[in-house]
Amino acid sequence: MAQLVAEVRRELVDHIIPFWKGLRDDLGGGYIGLVDFDLARHPEADKGCILNSRILWFFSEAYRTLGNASLLDEARHAYEMLKRMTDATHGGVFWALRADGAVADATKHTYNQGFAIYALAAYYRASGDAEALARAKALFDVVETHCRDANGYLEAFTADWQPESNEKLSENGVMASRTMNTLLHVMEGYTGLYEADRDPVVREKLYEILGILEAHIWNPVKRRQEVFFDLDYNTLIDLYSYGHDIETSWLADHTLDALGDEALTARIRPMLLAMADQTYADALTDHGFANECERGVVDAKRTWWVQAEALLGFLNAWERTGEARYRDAARSQWRYIKGAMIDPREGSEWYAYLTEAGEPLRLPVVDPWKCPYHNGRMALEVIRRAPEIEV
Repeated sequence: MAQLVAEVRRELVDHIIPFWKGLRDDLGGGYIGLVDFDLARHPEADKGCILNSRILWFFSEAYRTLGNASLLDEARHAYEMLKRMTDATHGGVFWALRADGAVADATKHTYNQGFAIYALAAYYRASGDAEALARAKALFDVVETHCRDANGYLEAFTADWQPESNEKLSENGVMASRTMNTLLHVMEGYTGLYEADRDPVVREKLYEILGILEAHIWNPVKRRQEVFFDLDYNTLIDLYSYGHDIETSWLADHTLDALGDEALTARIRPMLLAMADQTYADALTDHGFANECERGVVDAKRTWWVQAEALLGFLNAWERTGEARYRDAARSQWRYIKGAMIDPREGSEWYAYLTEAGEPLRLPVVDPWKCPYHNGRMALEVIRRAPEIEV
């Protein structure tokens, strides 16, 4: 595993970080929001809050891990942009700004608020800037006031917090009132905030989220998470998201570590390991990790974020169980990533999607969703876990 650690670190330091540094927009603020498949940069493109939040999180955590002052400077630049994306009238962050700073999409989405909390908490931990923590806590209050009901978290709202339809996080021909994906990333944001501040109110909400995951999202018969729901948590489609399951298997495990409750961990961790085990059986191949399965039909595209999360999820499963098959799966994933998913063209990063045969689809290498969060986080986690995984 020492070779894997060294190669992943090199990919982070020599490739991923320089690429994203190169997209800094000192004139308009933030980072360029679109780089097309042909590597043409589009500084005129809208700047999505999710993309900016993920960049802020990435540079903050990269600084905390690597200690290079230039990374904190990049994080500070992204932080200034996130402040501009915040609605001073109604609270919360918008979906996107135009390149000139005007609001392009005023939607307030719970998923988006979760990522902003995640980013602000990370920036606070990197910089010590108390304003960033205050902003994260204010967004937490916004989510708990506007983005939920008595049974859990809701999805999309207008600028003044009136409910609206959830096109942004509904796919596969359904319109969801609740989604696994939003719950997952609210949990992630709250975990980051709890690690930053140890607020007992945030801790209480993390217990609640894990309870929803266990009671409503997890399907113990199929050993998977359901994805799209109505208000009563009835699943809307037979969809198995391999990528989200392997991601949840380690992200929720990290939440358990943050909470430090042995009884809770004993109850929840077997469910998370079952997620990893089922994806090992259903999605892992010797040439990458499949995307999802809808109504029994596998979507075999190879997606950048899914490949990164699979490596990390299997690495976590190996650390928790000691089972060599998971260690070998992580190694297999890295061989696939470095041989196929990393774009060898000068001035690029990772491809967004490949066919099962390994042909890149002509999709942007940067867009409102394509970011340094998944692959950068994979690399940072590998580096942080190096003392344990190099043995």
